Amino acid sequence: RLDRLPDRYCLLDVSAELRERQRDRIADEIPELAGRAVWLDTLPDHFRGVVLANEVLDAVPVSLVVWREDGLHERGVGVEGETFVWIDRPLADGPVRAQAEALSVQAPYLTEIAPRVTALVATLAARLEHGALLFIDYGFGRGEYYHPQRDRGTLMGHYRHHALDDPFHLPGLQDLTAHVDFTAVAEAGVAAGLRFAGYTTQANFLMNCGITELLSAVPAAHAHAYLPLAAQAQKLMSPSEMGELFKVIALTRGIESPLIGFRRGDLSRLL
Repeated sequence: RLDRLPDRYCLLDVSAELRERQRDRIADEIPELAGRAVWLDTLPDHFRGVVLANEVLDAVPVSLVVWREDGLHERGVGVEGETFVWIDRPLADGPVRAQAEALSVQAPYLTEIAPRVTALVATLAARLEHGALLFIDYGFGRGEYYHPQRDRGTLMGHYRHHALDDPFHLPGLQDLTAHVDFTAVAEAGVAAGLRFAGYTTQANFLMNCGITELLSAVPAAHAHAYLPLAAQAQKLMSPSEMGELFKVIALTRGIESPLIGFRRGDLSRLL
């Protein structure tokens, strides 16, 4: 509508099958723009702009760590007959053990350690010359994440918009996720030279960015247009839906002015 399409749209997907689906869909639905799509094999070495990662960090692989009376163990997957089962073994030295030993929890306790999350943040930070990393996901600051009452961890599955507590159900079909330790995200960004620029709930972030003004631009009298938008906003901002559980964190380089998404509702004290 604004005649501002990018000259090039770069896609990076590790799945060869999804790449083919993307090519086919673009060719079928917008063939006149297919020439602008370019598939990448790796991240660019340097870029200026914004990384918007919506529900990315929760899908990064994690390690399950168990505190037992006889020490730290890693929980892995074994097979009994034709069934997957959990198997614990002593946790070896390395980044996962180092992060686990830094936590103040009491056995028995099970949780997730996610060094790949901090590695991803560090990788993006190393490539960001000027701009911002913006992560939107469900999770907590470290104190809440590793609270004594959260002693069974946060690993769960999702299949066709249903939450499942058995990660062995429909293996290969359901998505496996874990909540995000946003303190670790902030620390990784700052350690990589970025500036911590804000942390708040999704509801606060959207209101700060003007979602209510966008809604008010659609006359409520036009119910066919207004009601679907209001329902979508309710899902995104309601405390009983995504508004409070989902958080937004920003890390920047070369941007000193405050970001409007965090001007009210600051939660950095919880990191």
